[in-house]
Amino acid sequence: MHKKVLLENVDKIHTTEMGVGRIQKNLGIDDEPVSYCISKLEKDESVVTKEGKNYYVTVDDCIITINSRSFTIITAHKN
Repeated sequence: MHKKVLLENVDKIHTTEMGVGRIQKNLGIDDEPVSYCISKLEKDESVVTKEGKNYYVTVDDCIITINSRSFTIITAHKN
């Protein structure tokens, strides 16, 4: 159910300028972080849970935190 909401609003998913560097550093990637995180979300094996105001996307070796109202990617961490 939560994954469906995120996929239906995938065009609204974004991050802040500060979020870009934080996500890249935490995940050890050079890729553009929003499209990277969306590609992770779209994987069949991704699992989305909701706690409070945030969605948590768990997939591969990372957890991506997305605000449920603004669809802002707050952070992402290696699992």
